Amino acid sequence: MIPPATAPDFLTRAGWGGARIDPLAGDASFRRYFRVHHDTLGDAVLMDAPPAHEDVRPFIAIAEHLEAANFRAPRILARDLDEGLLLLEDFGDDRVGPVLARDAARERAIYERAVDILVDLHRHPLPREIAPYSEEAKTHEVALFPDWYAKAAELGEIDDDGFFRAWQAAWPGLIARTEQAPVLVLRDYHADNLMILKDGELGLLDFQDALAGHPAYDLVSLLQDARRDVSPELEREMLDRYMDKAGIEDRESFEADYQLLGAQRNVKILGIFTRLWKRDGKPHYLSLQPRVWGLVERNFTHPVNRPIRDWFDTHVPAHKRADFWSDC
Repeated sequence: MIPPATAPDFLTRAGWGGARIDPLAGDASFRRYFRVHHDTLGDAVLMDAPPAHEDVRPFIAIAEHLEAANFRAPRILARDLDEGLLLLEDFGDDRVGPVLARDAARERAIYERAVDILVDLHRHPLPREIAPYSEEAKTHEVALFPDWYAKAAELGEIDDDGFFRAWQAAWPGLIARTEQAPVLVLRDYHADNLMILKDGELGLLDFQDALAGHPAYDLVSLLQDARRDVSPELEREMLDRYMDKAGIEDRESFEADYQLLGAQRNVKILGIFTRLWKRDGKPHYLSLQPRVWGLVERNFTHPVNRPIRDWFDTHVPAHKRADFWSDC
């Protein structure tokens, strides 16, 4: 976590010359974050997104869209697109996940606010020139399972064609309903990307991959969290809260879409976490795999996921699921 060599000059040009730069965090991508402290100006966050691997322009576009709609995304204080550097408003250190680990009594109130933000967000028009979260994109994501998980778990020769046919059999209703009324989908809306700000509001992070998609997707991301346990009871309560406040009339179809998107997202995450281990040298993600498998198994109980569940029952034995990762 050494700051990029270009950071001091960037900060000087931004009016933050002489500021101290301290490591803050990395994430599952190539982005890195540093806290910048200036004796006069206070604190800010430096995002380092190497242009060879990352493009900061989608982050800027979505941040500006969210701010214009009165959502709490970090204000962009300075930018250098050629170097992949952004200076951002500092939201502090109170991520929802660690806060709830210390004070579980706040869980319901925080999740209620997070759900209400989604209800509000989904009433706003989409940003201009935003790509759809298409069937092709979803299929590309679930391909991470045979490409990475299957190899790491030594599943042998599996039926890739049957894997994709199973998803294609489940997609049609979901895709049709998504195309009727797409909303802005932030795609990584969960406790570790939500910040509790000084005024008690929730700040939004990690939205650069946003697309136009189904309103249930970010709800799944929030309530079926790979990084912390959300009880089935709270999940049920918050799902009902969203449907009530959003005025969902066809609740049966919405819940089917929610469970299908849950299966898609969680199977994708199984592949992503395996890739982070094998390719990127980040083995700590392996400890999250049993929780993700628990979510997948819950998703599979819904009839909409029957063709996908049947494929998994045939090709992924029980000892290659959650229990497999305890020995890695």
